Amino acid sequence: MDFFNILLSTSFDIAPIIAIIFGFQYLVIRKKVHRLPQVIVGFVLVLLGLSLFLLGLEKALFPMGSMMAEQLTSPSFLPTLAEDVQRHWSDYYWVYIFAFTIGASTTIAEPSLIAVSIKAGEISGGTINPFILRIAVALGMAIGITLGTWRIVMGLPLQGFILGAYLLVIIQTLRSPKSIIPLAFDSGGVTTSTITVPIIAALGLGLATSIPGRDPLMDGFGMIALACLFPIITVMGYAQIAEWLEKRNRLRNESS
Repeated sequence: MDFFNILLSTSFDIAPIIAIIFGFQYLVIRKKVHRLPQVIVGFVLVLLGLSLFLLGLEKALFPMGSMMAEQLTSPSFLPTLAEDVQRHWSDYYWVYIFAFTIGASTTIAEPSLIAVSIKAGEISGGTINPFILRIAVALGMAIGITLGTWRIVMGLPLQGFILGAYLLVIIQTLRSPKSIIPLAFDSGGVTTSTITVPIIAALGLGLATSIPGRDPLMDGFGMIALACLFPIITVMGYAQIAEWLEKRNRLRNESS
């Protein structure tokens, strides 16, 4: 029953997309759609895929993120404290380790990032290594999510983290190779896609719900914003390090 409700809801969601595509094709371009039966089959497969994906989010990914946050912050799992002693942020070190590892692993497996990295490698003529690019993005994602969990544990406002990250992004943009800047900003966007967003959202909400004194609405959200920003920082940092190493090697060769 849940699947059919999701299927109906998804049908309404993609109906405007279908209307716009076919409307432009027949009313603006005024040409028939080539291989119309295959296109229709493709839309049906997209509808079924999206519905199954949303069902999987509801039944698996969201509960898994909440369950992990609840277990990692359970008093029975955390170090035992004396009465009337407030927990230190370092007591939640397993939360940070889980956030870092799950952020890196889901980013490595992100289909949109794989596609972007492959295209970047092809267009650059091999100067950009697709795997190294994915590692740089995954490292940024892992740092962003880990910082987001620490912010929730500490109960700190999101504004300071966002302003600090944007300030660093601006400084790096002014000092990074121009060729890497557009790719870095796109890399930050593709990280928040089908695999990473559900787990990040579930982890943040579960963590804010499990820790006493945290408001899920105020503290549970915001991790996705940090997850978008830090891959930009790490990709531009990777380009800056590569440029510095290239200059150093060139000067060394010239001096010898």
